[in-house]
Amino acid sequence: MGIQIKRVYDELSATDGTRVLVDRLWPRGVSKKGARLDAWLKQIAPSPDLRRWWNHDRARLDEFAVRYRAELDTAPETTAAVQELRTLIARDEETRTTTTLLYGARDPMVNHARILADYLIDKA
Repeated sequence: MGIQIKRVYDELSATDGTRVLVDRLWPRGVSKKGARLDAWLKQIAPSPDLRRWWNHDRARLDEFAVRYRAELDTAPETTAAVQELRTLIARDEETRTTTTLLYGARDPMVNHARILADYLIDKA
């Protein structure tokens, strides 16, 4: 799969392909026009309760990943968003285009978009 992750604050690139924001909250300081999004899948982000519990704590990352994957598999609104994202990815694969998952977190290693990308690849 041609999936990459990138901070929404990073420069737009010709290799971004389809740009999908996967955060529940709109990133601070980014205009909707400036984000240049193709889609915003709020429901694919961790639930508010899970996000607050995790609080981007590196020590909780493994447990967060387990809980987040469970949400992706079972929460009805989340599973619908996963299916929508899979449809976008399949379309992009047909045209040999990358799908870029955008997130607002500061740490490129400790964020839910990385877990989501791994989930999509593992479940392909």
